[in-house]
Amino acid sequence: MSVKRYNSGGPFEEKFGYSRLVVAGQHAYCSGSTAVVDGIVNHEGDPYNQALTAFNVALKALSEAGFSRADVVRTRMYVVHPRDMEAVGRAHKELFDAVRPAATMVVVSKLIDAQMLVEVELDAYREAR
Repeated sequence: MSVKRYNSGGPFEEKFGYSRLVVAGQHAYCSGSTAVVDGIVNHEGDPYNQALTAFNVALKALSEAGFSRADVVRTRMYVVHPRDMEAVGRAHKELFDAVRPAATMVVVSKLIDAQMLVEVELDAYREAR
C-alpha cells in the first residue's frame, strides 16, 4: 500500500512533526483542523462559523488529495463548551447531511489557543480507481 503525506504549511506541522493529511491506499486521515487561517483564529466567539471554517480547512486538504466530501466516512468534533454543541452540530449537518458519516462530538477542557472553540478531524475512503 502506498502512503502519501500532504502538508498545508501550518507552523505546527513542521514544529511538531506531523502532516495535515495522510493518504494510505484508499483511506485518508486529516489531522485536527481549526478556524485558524493564515495564522489567525477566525470568528472569535462564534462556534458555528469556527466549525464551518475548520471543516472547510479539512475538506480543502482532502480535495487536494483527490477526495470529495462524499468520501468522508468519519468526523470528530472537539468542542470547548457544551453550550456550543448545537451550533457545531448545525454546521456539521449543513456540510454532511447528504453524506451521513459516522460522527463523534466530545467536550474538551480547552484547545491550544483560548480563542479556538472547536477542532475537527475527518477520515475518508474512496473505491480503488
